[in-house]
Amino acid sequence: MATQPQIQHPNKALGYAARDPSGLLSPFNFSRRETGEKDVAFKVLYCGICHSDLHMVKNEWGFSTYPLVPGHEVVGVVTEVGSKVEKFKVGDKVGVGCMVDSCRTCQNCAENLENYCPQFTLTYGAKHKDGSITYGGYSDSMVADEHFVVRIPEGLPLDAAAPLLCAGITVYSPLRYFALDKPGLHVGVVGLGGLGHVAVKFAKAFGAKVTVISTSPNKKEEAIQNLGADSFLISRDQDQMQGAMGTLDGIIDTVSAVHPLLPLIGLLKSHGKLVMVGAPEKPLEMPVIPLIMGRKIVAGSSIGGMKETQEMIDFAAEHNVKPDIEVIPIDYVNTAMERLHKADVKYRFVIDIGNTLKSTS
Repeated sequence: MATQPQIQHPNKALGYAARDPSGLLSPFNFSRRETGEKDVAFKVLYCGICHSDLHMVKNEWGFSTYPLVPGHEVVGVVTEVGSKVEKFKVGDKVGVGCMVDSCRTCQNCAENLENYCPQFTLTYGAKHKDGSITYGGYSDSMVADEHFVVRIPEGLPLDAAAPLLCAGITVYSPLRYFALDKPGLHVGVVGLGGLGHVAVKFAKAFGAKVTVISTSPNKKEEAIQNLGADSFLISRDQDQMQGAMGTLDGIIDTVSAVHPLLPLIGLLKSHGKLVMVGAPEKPLEMPVIPLIMGRKIVAGSSIGGMKETQEMIDFAAEHNVKPDIEVIPIDYVNTAMERLHKADVKYRFVIDIGNTLKSTS
């Protein structure tokens, strides 16, 4: 945990920040940099609350820097563009996801995999090249290099677009990369939360048959009736799991709690892929023989590069993939964090920044 002195930039900004590991958020005056020649400045209208925001404000991962302004599911309207910006103009609807910079020279960056650049810069709580700390989207304005800004297509509501910039790309990218995006495939989704419910929607939009795997029997109706899943397995029910052995082409595992992998590997067909996108805090036990006996893969995936993020959001607009959200005012944010901790949200909080974050000074 560190407390960072603010570098003074010319543009005043207002946000909500945590000052210490209590994680309590309160109004915070700070500054944004001038709009550089390749920068896009925008007025923030909505910002999603990601589970990682909760970890960060409480310093649960051990590298938080205070004051900390969270938020990496940020959408708004362009107010200014730099002289060399080519892709955006004032008035465009735009978004910023989990990163605002990368080295631009490594092999990952060259292959549109900025998310795997060893030097990528997180949207908040990280250091810019000028030494200043990045502040996220729980704020009234943002400025970012145009390379890390995505265009929000017409027809996609801005409030629903926000969670796609993290939750959406986190599940879309592995579905595409591991070729689980073909009609007729059988795809499993473990966990029906912020990530899981979007994974169900994208997999269905790709034409897959979707099985939700959950510890909560009470989520069955929701999964099938509301989200369009084809079937539902209770992961603790051995008979159900046994009956589904060897039926899935791939599984997207969104669970961040420690949980057994053996039953999930058992659900896979030969050549099946179990892709981890949740991040348990402790190592998971990985039995190897079941992998060998079917040439199965356990893999990981983290968000996506900028090109793929734009592709994902365009696909979402075209196929009407929208997260289920609860829109809240900014002064409700601490209550929302408590509810998120208890998993009491269907399925993503989105802060209405534009209408509720007002300067009281």
